[in-house]
Amino acid sequence: MRLTTKGLLLIAIPAVFELALLSALVKAQVDTEQAERWAVHSEDVLRLSTAILEPVLLDSVRLRGAVLNAHSSVTTPVSLWMDVDRRIDELAELVADNPSQVEHAAQIRESVQAYRQWSDRVQDLLRAGRRRDVVARFNELAGADVLDHFRAEVAAFQAEERSLDAQRSSAAEAARDQQQMLTVAALLGSLVFVALAVWLFTRGVRGRLAVLSDNARRLASNEPLAPIHSGSDEIAQLDSTLHETSRRLLEAERIQARFHADLARRADELARINETLRQQTQENEMFVYSVSHDLRAPLVNLQGFSKELIHACDDLRLAVRESSLAPAGRQHIERVVDEDIGEALHYLQTAVLRASHIIDALLRLSRVGHVEYRRQQVQVRDIVQRVIDAMQASIRERHARVVVRDLPSVWGDPTALEQVFANLIGNAVNYLDPQREGRIEIGTTPAPPGVQSLRIFYVKDNGLGIPAIALPRLFSAFQRLHGNVVAGEGIGLALVRRVVERHGGRVWAESEEGAGTTFYVSLPEADSRTPRREAGARIAGAPALPGVTTR
Repeated sequence: MRLTTKGLLLIAIPAVFELALLSALVKAQVDTEQAERWAVHSEDVLRLSTAILEPVLLDSVRLRGAVLNAHSSVTTPVSLWMDVDRRIDELAELVADNPSQVEHAAQIRESVQAYRQWSDRVQDLLRAGRRRDVVARFNELAGADVLDHFRAEVAAFQAEERSLDAQRSSAAEAARDQQQMLTVAALLGSLVFVALAVWLFTRGVRGRLAVLSDNARRLASNEPLAPIHSGSDEIAQLDSTLHETSRRLLEAERIQARFHADLARRADELARINETLRQQTQENEMFVYSVSHDLRAPLVNLQGFSKELIHACDDLRLAVRESSLAPAGRQHIERVVDEDIGEALHYLQTAVLRASHIIDALLRLSRVGHVEYRRQQVQVRDIVQRVIDAMQASIRERHARVVVRDLPSVWGDPTALEQVFANLIGNAVNYLDPQREGRIEIGTTPAPPGVQSLRIFYVKDNGLGIPAIALPRLFSAFQRLHGNVVAGEGIGLALVRRVVERHGGRVWAESEEGAGTTFYVSLPEADSRTPRREAGARIAGAPALPGVTTR
């Protein structure tokens, strides 16, 4: 049963009890009013009977006075008897419900009529001057008997009515007492009943709410819950919800524990893999460094021997000119020395120089991972301005216009960051389209929500652009585009990537062939003990492939 239903019953049961008491009170009120009406009725009957008695007695006194004083002109008005008859009719109507009183009323009427006849005869004798006859009639006591009979009938009527009046007054008093008792009983009973109902209701609800509160506390403390409430009311439903929540929390904790265990296992695996990768990277760098040094010595020897061969060729050429060989033989030897051997030596020196440049690039690339950075707050605008000042000759030569926006400071190594912007701005200048006016813009773009710890810079040009097929390998070492435009080894962007990643940032590019290229670099704005390299992956426009995006 729902709490609302119980609440309605809590209201309805006392209401029914109140209605029963109210009906009893109404009945008592009706009985009291009825008894009071009967008491008033008896008083009216007694008053009316007295009103009938008094005119007849007054008429009797008047007649006696007339006889004693020898008055002959005495006459009883007809209206007196009409008024007495009317009152007798009213009296009969008032006692119509009581046969005994109705009979008494009839006897009163008859006795009034008998007295009237006697009174009229006396008055006739007085008017005829027959006073002796009148006195004889009084002496005969006939008038006294008639009047006494009338008075006896009225007295009997009034006696019975007074008896009824006493009974009815007693009944009215008893009804009033009963009404008062019922009123007090109704009030006290209602209070007791309501208090009992409220106590029973609140005792059950309070106990269940206490258990519910304890279950809520247990749920908050991650303790086992008390047994579930029975029933279908709101408390039971809420308790059922708490148990279901507890069950789901336990299930979630089990799933979370599994996830944590799996995450710890994967973290350990990742740590091992990272350590293995670090060792392999270190070994590769050491290998590159060792190989570079090992290759440099043969190259130096080759370069030295090629120079010795050149000197030897000069000596051979001089010896041939001073020899006595035939002109044809001398010319043949000179042609071999100047063309065949000289061209071979030129190719050899060019290859040695190219190999030397590649070895130098490998050494610079390997040193990037070992250089100790001196991190500080760096004003990027000052760095960019120094780079632009250093490239003024190339910028003027290409008739380019460089626009520098407001550039905030970042946290990093000044020398390494200057190398990053030097590479990017240098590439932008070198790969401008000679067919149109060059424009280079350096600025910042807002970081997306959740990556507020990084500053995102861009270097944008309207140069030759990069083919989409070349973008995935753009930041790999020894990848060169437009080799016929600018000479180089193709490690500049690889160096940029290594430096930026060591600073905890990312680098990526957007390009459209024939329209230009935009390089983006994210760098930390303040000191961070644990650089979050993964933050770059959440930057708007950051590529899925390492440091690359296409349009």
